[in-house]
Amino acid sequence: MIQVSFDELLEAGVHFGHLRRKWNPNMAPYIFMERNGIHILDLYKTQAKLEEAANAMKQIAKSGRKILFVATKKQAKDIVSETIKKINMPYVTERWPGGMLTNFATIRKAVRKMTNIDKMMTTNSWKNLSKRERLQVTRERAKLEKNLGSIADMNRLPAALFVVDIIKENIAVAEARKLNIPIFAMVDTNSDPTLVNFPVPSNDDASKSIALIVNVVSSAVAEGLAERKMSNEKNAKDRKDTETLARQSKESKIKAESVKQAEDEEDMKVEKSTTKRPRTKIAKKVYKQGNTI
Repeated sequence: MIQVSFDELLEAGVHFGHLRRKWNPNMAPYIFMERNGIHILDLYKTQAKLEEAANAMKQIAKSGRKILFVATKKQAKDIVSETIKKINMPYVTERWPGGMLTNFATIRKAVRKMTNIDKMMTTNSWKNLSKRERLQVTRERAKLEKNLGSIADMNRLPAALFVVDIIKENIAVAEARKLNIPIFAMVDTNSDPTLVNFPVPSNDDASKSIALIVNVVSSAVAEGLAERKMSNEKNAKDRKDTETLARQSKESKIKAESVKQAEDEEDMKVEKSTTKRPRTKIAKKVYKQGNTI
């Protein structure tokens, strides 16, 4: 996981807040001072909160669950989409579809519709459509891809949300709170940190600040996924070794039983050969010898 220094936070402009008249009183514990009518955030608290959030996200990723990244503002959408694609997590950078969490079943229907269109394009029925119909379907597919393409692989509700600006993404935050989904968020001096579970006090308007915070949390998620992969491989290897030992033990047991059975048969043959003949036969032999004499 990337450890961010105080100087890196300072250089990225993470400490800059909003004008004093726009502040939210709940952000008071994270504000260091005011200069020229602008609030300055305490970067030591930012550093601590960022590390806490990154560790929590790492554990979620390690457990194999999904984290949904939400950033629809102009400064953040390209940064988030490029960074989160690398770690294969769902993200929303276009308009937030209302009810995406609270009405997830309907959203999944739209995603399935997009998949069905893709399948139709590979069949002969696509060739039988007129040019106008093909154009309409293609436009619908492009619209669905733009809004829902990044969450196509999300088969169930995410385990957590990461939000860049909780004021702009207030609908997403409200839906997550309603479903008790943990929220990680960049909160500026005009935001209410009590609405989220893991607030990271930072400048959510500057692209450098957003890029730095998103890189830190994405690296934590990537590390969690790597640890999960290693753990799965180790478990698979241990399982294979256990099965091999069990098979070898079974084979040796069968071999020992077959050897014992062979020894028992040999003993029975020896015992049979040394056993006296029946009295009737002996009597006949003695009678025969007596007659001869």
